[in-house]
Amino acid sequence: MSKKRPVNLDISTISQPVTAIVSILHRATGIILFVGLIFLFYAFDVSLESQEGFDHVVDMLQNNFLAKFIIWGVVAALMYHFVAGIKHLFMDLGYFEELESGRQAAIANLVIAAVLIVLAGVWIW
Repeated sequence: MSKKRPVNLDISTISQPVTAIVSILHRATGIILFVGLIFLFYAFDVSLESQEGFDHVVDMLQNNFLAKFIIWGVVAALMYHFVAGIKHLFMDLGYFEELESGRQAAIANLVIAAVLIVLAGVWIW
């Protein structure tokens, strides 16, 4: 084996293709959704305890910046994960499997998800 192979251990200098970025973000949003469910289940539990609990959750979601930010983050992750999941369903049907069409579908995925995330932010804030 030749020991003269270049070794690049600095991840910040590695250029990923857009398809890899979309795939990594799809996995990351799945993790964000899983973790975000803790907050959502807690808010749901408190809201079902009593009328005061429900009023507290409503007040928190309307007036607390951190709560709105968490909700927006979970909804943003859901929007991205949904769009990427639809793209994967099309790929399972045999579309967007070529290099160029896969790249275009990945770019479309990012654009559509970005629009939905901005719309969700407008709706939440």
